[in-house]
Amino acid sequence: MAEEELSQISVGELETVSQLLASSEALQMALLIMAVGIIGIVIGYRKFSSWVGSQKIYYTRPHLSRFVRRAVLPFFAIALITAINVHIQTGVLLGEDVSIAGKGDVSAEETVAKILNTFNILVIGYTISHLVPITLTKRDKSSLERGDFDVWFESRGFVDDDGDLFHKLYKWVPPKIKPEEIEEEEFKEKLKTPEGRQYLENFRTAKGNPIGGYEKLVADPFEEWKRSERSKYREYFGDCVSGNNQSGRKLRTGAKPDEIFPIDAWREEKRDHGYEPIIPSNRPPGYTKKKREGIPKSAKQILPVGIFIATVLGVVAWWGVDLIVLATATGGLAIGLGLALQETMQNYFAYILIRKDKIFVEGERVKLDTGYNGYVHKITPRATYVRDALNESMAIIPTRQLVNAQIINYTQGVRMVPAIVDVGVSYLNDPKQVSAILVKVGRRAMKEVVDGKGRHLIRQRRCPYLEENKPSCGCDKDIHVDINQPIVRFNRFNDSSLDFSLWVYVRDYGAQFKTKTDMRIIMYEEFKRYGIRIPWPIRTVYQSDEKREQDEIDKLDKEREGVVDEFGIGDIGSGSSDADR
Repeated sequence: MAEEELSQISVGELETVSQLLASSEALQMALLIMAVGIIGIVIGYRKFSSWVGSQKIYYTRPHLSRFVRRAVLPFFAIALITAINVHIQTGVLLGEDVSIAGKGDVSAEETVAKILNTFNILVIGYTISHLVPITLTKRDKSSLERGDFDVWFESRGFVDDDGDLFHKLYKWVPPKIKPEEIEEEEFKEKLKTPEGRQYLENFRTAKGNPIGGYEKLVADPFEEWKRSERSKYREYFGDCVSGNNQSGRKLRTGAKPDEIFPIDAWREEKRDHGYEPIIPSNRPPGYTKKKREGIPKSAKQILPVGIFIATVLGVVAWWGVDLIVLATATGGLAIGLGLALQETMQNYFAYILIRKDKIFVEGERVKLDTGYNGYVHKITPRATYVRDALNESMAIIPTRQLVNAQIINYTQGVRMVPAIVDVGVSYLNDPKQVSAILVKVGRRAMKEVVDGKGRHLIRQRRCPYLEENKPSCGCDKDIHVDINQPIVRFNRFNDSSLDFSLWVYVRDYGAQFKTKTDMRIIMYEEFKRYGIRIPWPIRTVYQSDEKREQDEIDKLDKEREGVVDEFGIGDIGSGSSDADR
């Protein structure tokens, strides 16, 4: 052995440890027991994880079950290594007189104990690296749950609530000052009856704001709401495992691929589908995994690697390895990899910027500067996928190119897209009467044009359902600009027609197509009802009997004037600014 001080691990120490292992059968047996024990713990952990994954707690308390699964293996491994370490340090295995000669008298027990402590530190680092992301994920899910509660409060309850849960937790308090849109006497009369109070509770002002407020009937409505949601999930889980579901068979817990949504996935599905009830077994097995296929790892998923690498570097420094020398040795390799992966890194940082600034997210409708128009299907650190609205193609663009590209986002910010229908009518029709009929068409469309779930496609200040004392479908939510619908424009005198356009604003880009189709059908019905003529193109001398046609049109003049009196003619002739349309 060298006579210099051995304060850190050295070749001599390692040689001493190897000699000690060769000479001590007890130590060999102890290390063999430790190796066999750790292998046994790993095998037991895999069986334990599989067992936990098939239990109800894995679905109802996923974060707790993950925490337990991650903590079991390290707990037993640390206990085993620590027990052997104690035996060594107390001299039970090596004897009290075994030591290494040298300055500082570093004993073999201390050296072997240091190695075992290194194993313990690595196990603890591994454990922390996996438990921290679980804790962060739990925090994020709790934040999303709070957001769901806010949506529930704004919607005055979900359709799958047990009874009128909202009014069990909150009481509506009428305003002290009546809204401008209601007369004083009417306001007082409505306050006297339950039906009238319900009408006022659902009332929206011209700006789309509710009136009155709410006071809590329980100490913590959020906790009561969470109990209600968990009760819904338990009912969903029970229907899955009992066979009372869409598949007609008992779904298995712990099946691969998953046949039952854990509660977090169940909440996400409700969130993605407007908080509609989730029908048990309405999605194919493995739907959740397939849905996330190809989605890049989040920072929380990469965090365990970073924590464990930091732990390893700490252990290396503890053993006396100069980290500067290590960094210098690996620096050249890092530079080479950086040059080789230059475009990959550009894509990755572009991906971070897009995610951070929320330029667009999955599901939004965008138009690229190339003219391609579609829905963002998936964003990855390498490429971004934009799906054509008719599902006929998929554009795959390197993510780095989108940072400097001009992109039109039809979904972000103000969720209002104009739906415009152009129409030409005969010169023999009165333009004011035509305008009034188009206003009627627009107002009919605002009430009648709905999607498959009965939600209005056209944005409006006050949802028509509120007039019937029904909950709003959401068409009057989140409107941050003044709108006055429908809008009628007399565009020009064409060769053979007077050209008009009817404008309404719909809730998203895709809604305009069904809206325009339905408005054309309504327009056809109203034009036929009031005798509004849509002329054929006239390119030659007009050979019809104009007087006779005028007489036919005049027969319904009183009915059309009645429409003018009831609906007005929009803002034609009002002198309002039209520069933005």
